[in-house]
Amino acid sequence: MLALIRLLQLASPTLPVGAYTYSQGLEWAVEAGAVRDEAGAGRWIGEALEWSVAAFEAPLVAQLIAAWQAGDDARVAALDAEFVASRESAELRAETLQMGYSLARLLGDLAEFTALPGWRARLAALAEPAYPTVWAAAAAAWQVPAAQALPAYLWAWLENQVMAAVKAVPLGQSAGQRLLAGLGARIPALAERAAELPPEAWSNFTPGLALASSRHETQYTRLFRS
Repeated sequence: MLALIRLLQLASPTLPVGAYTYSQGLEWAVEAGAVRDEAGAGRWIGEALEWSVAAFEAPLVAQLIAAWQAGDDARVAALDAEFVASRESAELRAETLQMGYSLARLLGDLAEFTALPGWRARLAALAEPAYPTVWAAAAAAWQVPAAQALPAYLWAWLENQVMAAVKAVPLGQSAGQRLLAGLGARIPALAERAAELPPEAWSNFTPGLALASSRHETQYTRLFRS
């Protein structure tokens, strides 16, 4: 039960890593008129969830958790470098590094709760760890099963995106809850697939998302940092 409580803490929007300041290109999609309403937000977020986060980031998190648990630091470093290299824009790269730094610092304050041997030195060996790398370290340290960690990771991403849509489109709170209910129903199957997806099948080929993030870097008026 304690592992579940720790997982809820990791997936909470109150986790002080600054996730609420990022929209991952969604704000530009609103500015450009590609997302205008609840239905448009659902399509945009749903496609990013299925074709990017669940098809690349989530299976990478599963592999990272296993590597942390096994003490395979070379594998952790390789996966971390692969994720950073996969960020298509300067904004997305800065986002994952900032959130990774913030979470690593937070874990330092919560060290008494961890059970992963040598995690502090192992994490410090990574110069600028990406957010999924540090998140996976926390999940491994708190003995969270990967079968529970992956849907929680996807839910946390989804919740942040819906919150961004509520602010940027804008949408009402009820619309946000409808989006969470509808898109959240996809998560169990996506998480199950991610847990079994071999690295050669990973893909985050979402050119529209990459272009939106790049365009957002020079957007004149904006609420979000990405």
